[in-house]
Amino acid sequence: MSLALPWLQMPPPSLTLQTRPTKLDTKSRHSFSCFCSAAVSEAGSQPSSAIQFSSNSSTYRPAVILPGLGNNTNDYEKLALILNGYGVPTVVVKVSRIDWLRNAAGLLDPNYWRGTLRPRPVLDWYFKKLDEAVSEANELAQGGALSFIGHSAGGWLARVYMQEIGFSNISLLLTLGTPHLPPPKGVPGVIDQTRGLLYYVEKNCPKAVYTPELKYVCIAGRYIEGARFFGSNDDSSGMAVSIDHTNSEIAVVNTSKPPAATWRARFVGQGYKQVCGQADTWGDGVVPELSAHLEGALNISLEGVYHSPVGSDDESRPWYGSPGVVKRWIHYLLH
Repeated sequence: MSLALPWLQMPPPSLTLQTRPTKLDTKSRHSFSCFCSAAVSEAGSQPSSAIQFSSNSSTYRPAVILPGLGNNTNDYEKLALILNGYGVPTVVVKVSRIDWLRNAAGLLDPNYWRGTLRPRPVLDWYFKKLDEAVSEANELAQGGALSFIGHSAGGWLARVYMQEIGFSNISLLLTLGTPHLPPPKGVPGVIDQTRGLLYYVEKNCPKAVYTPELKYVCIAGRYIEGARFFGSNDDSSGMAVSIDHTNSEIAVVNTSKPPAATWRARFVGQGYKQVCGQADTWGDGVVPELSAHLEGALNISLEGVYHSPVGSDDESRPWYGSPGVVKRWIHYLLH
């Protein structure tokens, strides 16, 4: 079964699109091709299909970018320019790195220590700035709908905002490396870094949907596989997958045992474990793939994509907003 993504309206909750790595062309913004293979849990692996898009001079619905924890507005300046180049007017929520220190007010809330913290009043400052950005985008939309693009924590902050003010004028929530799911309880060594905020989101925010009126698209990066700090990752297959990013070929090679985990993989794995309870899993270097997807959404995993604009490089370490990566998800903003 092949999927023509621009016309896909109602994927089942278990649908995940796994993109094959392609050589990224950072020079062209206006046309691209990407190769995707759809994996449906009931049907198994599906053949890939090639999709091409070409932008035109039309202006599409405005987008609001919600920065992630610790990021500031300038981190998304290049992404906003890229989106504008595709005809998508873009507003970035105006935050500075110092603004995030306001979250320390949560330390005075007893719910912080109980692990039952709620978004308000701790994050009131963020929602006020988001209100301002939405007002600016609404002026550009002239009564039309908006797209929300939430990076990292900005994705679940968008869900809280939509739960409070409604989403009648929001037609797309696209999240980039967002830790949507709270960590499992009772796992040794795992401490909820949000102190209950993600449990609140899971319990109170509307479930993800993919309908003609409102689409949730959740994108995860597969930049590095984590590893357990002690011992080795489970691997009973005796097989290793080698990916050639130059010609997009995938080769399976027999090995007697998996290679020893690097210290970097072990360090990253400990970060993954705090988010999803598991160290030996794939992720974007910060957020594990398992946590970045939502039941009911169109879930996509992109090979070789790093979490943050800070420390990224468009050629050697592209992040979700690098030109070549944007080409792989921009079509969701153009329909």
